[in-house]
Amino acid sequence: MATAAPTKFEVSPPSVMAWVGMGLLGGALPLSVILVLWLTHQPMHGILPGIVVILLVCALLALAMRRRGVELHTGILEVRAAIYRIHISTAGFDLDRARIVNLGEHTELRPWLKTGGMAMPGFKAGHFRLRGGLAKAFCLLTQTDRVLWLPQRDGKSQLLLSLERPQALLDALHSAAA
Repeated sequence: MATAAPTKFEVSPPSVMAWVGMGLLGGALPLSVILVLWLTHQPMHGILPGIVVILLVCALLALAMRRRGVELHTGILEVRAAIYRIHISTAGFDLDRARIVNLGEHTELRPWLKTGGMAMPGFKAGHFRLRGGLAKAFCLLTQTDRVLWLPQRDGKSQLLLSLERPQALLDALHSAAA
């Protein structure tokens, strides 16, 4: 018996600000350390390992930002967000309440407290608590104006996803539930 191929949904790319932030972290931080040491006439021979570590961490974070994906396969939604991955049964979603939202208008759904994730301007991935009542959410956010909000039936958890075509995933979830 052949299994159906997973349906992939394209994630919106991170904003330029996310990549600029990563570049500033990877470039400006080591340069500022060198500048401070030079201006204070401190020896620089001991900082090379630290600068190498900073550059490696920034390179790994940039690679992690490129790891984004949403797939629907036989009743399971898989979301890959940086170094995080979740699998959720489509039966667990409250599709009657699910909708596409603008987080600028629905501030109660904005990620606020990172409990296990990666966050920088223009990119949020992983587990967060939300502003409104500190509900739990798994986020893959690269933009905030068209976000697919998928609450779960348990009333405690939800998904927030930035997709190129969020309505396509919502329609596919409705079809899978029917």
